[in-house]
Amino acid sequence: MGISDNRKQPAGKKSMALRAAWIIPNVLCYFLLIYIGIFVGKNAEGLEEINQLGIWLFMLIVMLMVSAFGTFRIVHWIKKGKL
Repeated sequence: MGISDNRKQPAGKKSMALRAAWIIPNVLCYFLLIYIGIFVGKNAEGLEEINQLGIWLFMLIVMLMVSAFGTFRIVHWIKKGKL
């Protein structure tokens, strides 16, 4: 049964491997978000000198949105019984 199916899985057959396959990359996205935030924080002055601070801040914001959307989607699927 795929994620795009509209059918719910039986209560006893929730696949923990499928949940892990979605949750682990989401957690890694949060770690990457933290790492980029630390990098930008430590190197803001140097990045500003070479006019790259805006690009790094944009990547930081995009990474935050991707992580938040992934979390929202996973929680939504679990509540609906799809995951």
